Amino acid sequence: MPPKWREEPAQRRDEALTGAHKDASTMAAMSRTHCSLHDPVGPGTGLRAPVTGGCVPGLNNAPAFTLTAPPRLRLPVLVAVPHAGRAYPAGVIARMRDPAGAQLRLEDRFVDRLGVAIARQTGAALLIAHAPRALLDLNRAEDDVDWDMIEGGRPAGAAGPDAGQRSNARARSGLGLVPRRLPGSGEIWHGRLAPDELAARIAGIHYAYHAALAAELARIRGEWGAALLIDLHSMPPLRADEATGQAPVIVLGDRFGASCHAGLVSRALGHLERRGHPVAHNRPYSGGYVLDRHGDPRQGAHALQVEVCRAAYLDRALSEPGVGLPGVAEMLTGLVRELGAETALLGGGEGMLQAAE
Repeated sequence: MPPKWREEPAQRRDEALTGAHKDASTMAAMSRTHCSLHDPVGPGTGLRAPVTGGCVPGLNNAPAFTLTAPPRLRLPVLVAVPHAGRAYPAGVIARMRDPAGAQLRLEDRFVDRLGVAIARQTGAALLIAHAPRALLDLNRAEDDVDWDMIEGGRPAGAAGPDAGQRSNARARSGLGLVPRRLPGSGEIWHGRLAPDELAARIAGIHYAYHAALAAELARIRGEWGAALLIDLHSMPPLRADEATGQAPVIVLGDRFGASCHAGLVSRALGHLERRGHPVAHNRPYSGGYVLDRHGDPRQGAHALQVEVCRAAYLDRALSEPGVGLPGVAEMLTGLVRELGAETALLGGGEGMLQAAE
């Protein structure tokens, strides 16, 4: 059984979690773990107590994610941040060949701060992963594993990526469920990963996060008739377009029309273009496993990946928050407000009146 996610009392925690390496070899043990975290949106915002769940193996049972939402949503929107986690167990850092370099390249550095700002201003639900991408990539299928990096290799009877997810099978490139190598940098790790540690990560991080995400989208859809998932990421600076001479600041991905209503995507593109923000659609990022799993426009579940250029909100080294962060947060807040209102129209019913309040 995957570990349950649950509502806990809000508690403070340091931004960078540390702790001794601790064995987390069984799913049952993790399912009994008490994980708590402070409210990432902050006091006085009218939000319910945060829901924490999952566990980061080896980090004193620190929670893998936090979900925060108002008791009554003002918009049918869930903002999810899967790649900004910075909760690194000491044992994991010790196994990295170049910890600072790998962390900088794998993380969507501080994009969770943009998510927090959006949630504060719009009243959207907010799901933030604290487990870092280096441990497990939440935008990959659980079977997208490079078995050459696992002790003992592929177990007998283990299947490859599900047929419906083959377009997202990234293990061969080094960026599968557990990243193995980075382009231009080579191998990330010293040694191989133990099978029980892989199983602990899948149970404590992947199962728990996606169960919480699916449940929250179902809750929103039940209340509004439709739900919009904004899967928020950041990207390295892109090359300027030859025709316009501008590099995209935002890339919107909808799996080439499969994960989101075309009207929502058109509205998003128009909103950004009218305000002078260079934007691209599905190139070079169309979305991944998150959109494939949770986007189902025919059932009223719309999922849109939003990639933000790191140079727009970080410093010159692309490592710390920069002066552009408030402006980017304001831009994304306006986008989410417009898309949320449009999603409410798609859902119909009482949700339209709530969005107008």
